[in-house]
Amino acid sequence: MDSYGDTTTSMESSSGRPRLNKYALACAILASTNSILLGYDIGVMSGAVLYIKDVFKLSSVQEEVLVGSLNVFSLIGALGAGKTSDWIGRRYTIILAAATFFVGALLMGLAPSYPFLMAGRVVAGIGVGYSLMVAPVYTAEVSPAMTRGFLSSFPEVFITFGILLGYIFNYALSSLPPHINWRLMLGLAAFPAVAIALGVLYMPESPRWLVMKGKIDEAKRVLRKTSENEEEADLRLQEITKASSDESSNSHGQGVWKELLMPSKPLQRILLAAIGINFFMQASGNDAVVYYTPEVFKAAGIHSRKGLVGVTVIMGIAKTSFVLVSAVFLDSFGRRPLLLLGSTGMAISLTALGLGSKFLEHSVHKPIWAIALCVIAVCADVSFFSIGLGPITWVYSSEIFPTRLRAQGTSLAVSVNRLVSGVVAMTFLSISKKITFGGMFLVLAGIMVLATIFFYFFLPETKGKSLEEIGSLFENKDQREMSTR
Repeated sequence: MDSYGDTTTSMESSSGRPRLNKYALACAILASTNSILLGYDIGVMSGAVLYIKDVFKLSSVQEEVLVGSLNVFSLIGALGAGKTSDWIGRRYTIILAAATFFVGALLMGLAPSYPFLMAGRVVAGIGVGYSLMVAPVYTAEVSPAMTRGFLSSFPEVFITFGILLGYIFNYALSSLPPHINWRLMLGLAAFPAVAIALGVLYMPESPRWLVMKGKIDEAKRVLRKTSENEEEADLRLQEITKASSDESSNSHGQGVWKELLMPSKPLQRILLAAIGINFFMQASGNDAVVYYTPEVFKAAGIHSRKGLVGVTVIMGIAKTSFVLVSAVFLDSFGRRPLLLLGSTGMAISLTALGLGSKFLEHSVHKPIWAIALCVIAVCADVSFFSIGLGPITWVYSSEIFPTRLRAQGTSLAVSVNRLVSGVVAMTFLSISKKITFGGMFLVLAGIMVLATIFFYFFLPETKGKSLEEIGSLFENKDQREMSTR
């Protein structure tokens, strides 16, 4: 990372919009590249499972368990990542995540049987859990306040890009023999995992973790490279050290988990916001929609396997385009407007998808317009997810916890995320068989209506505030008045 030198840009462009610090940008890119691995697995599994279930003669329940197991076992990594990243640092935790996923990808690609394949999913899932928790935390801690939303959205940008890569490899490899193509689809993920681990070695450690460990001089060196000038670096260091000492004095020696499980009123509000946004991110059914898109379109009347995979590529392009739009405007428009726009749009899209699917279920001849409506509605659903819940969940979760609680607080929130994701992925097909795909999408639309109401009342705006200032948003009114005097 030293090759980037101390090059920085001014925080404001001539148009008044915040400009990027190149060193912080490089740190955020390297930290977030691990997320490509999760995205690739989500995208590639949607196609690979079409061939795996034929090779291993899987039932629909076994298919659900295979697909959802990675998300369930990522819960282990997410829970362990908080303590691990506080112990060995954010940077080495990212390397550990890549190494674990590397082993899992090899096991999946070489699997001779269904149990062996499941073992690979378990190992890869643990690596995913580590990555999902630590990348947003590291990026939030290294980023200047004015561009933190853009940089902290990178994990979702890379997840989405990984999904698109998975779809493209599905399409490219689908012509190979069925006993080979799915192995290549899953095993190829091992190679970028090695490159990511090597690249992260050149990253600096998080300045807030360094302050927490008493390494003030080292933290100052990192802050000088990620700030506009030395004055700003000194100001950021002063805020971080003051917040760190305040947290230490207020904790009265309590353990982090004790504080999280017996929270004060402000911390209760933070936990409600962090756990709530992570819950609704996965209760939206986005991961399941991505995983099972071929099944949904098969029911809608598209029967060619290459055609099914081709439609997912279109969906991946839409998803990738809109997550980039969201990332660019997060620091200009703020978290709340984009989050509310995204959740409202998802509710409308899922309603249209549910009604379109219901119509096709009762049609003997599948009209082209109804199939087109379902394709457009799915693309709209994942696009609105990429505008709101997708990137903003990672940004918001990583920035609202106090420094001392950030790693393990985010770990707790991400664990809820992975648990709900696993449950939805492992029950989506079974529930859809009972109430039909149309009924399932209408249920998800109702969940997104509830999500919109929750976001409106419980998530304050954090745009442009330092990590140390955000805590005051969740304080009682009298506490806020005392802190401003």
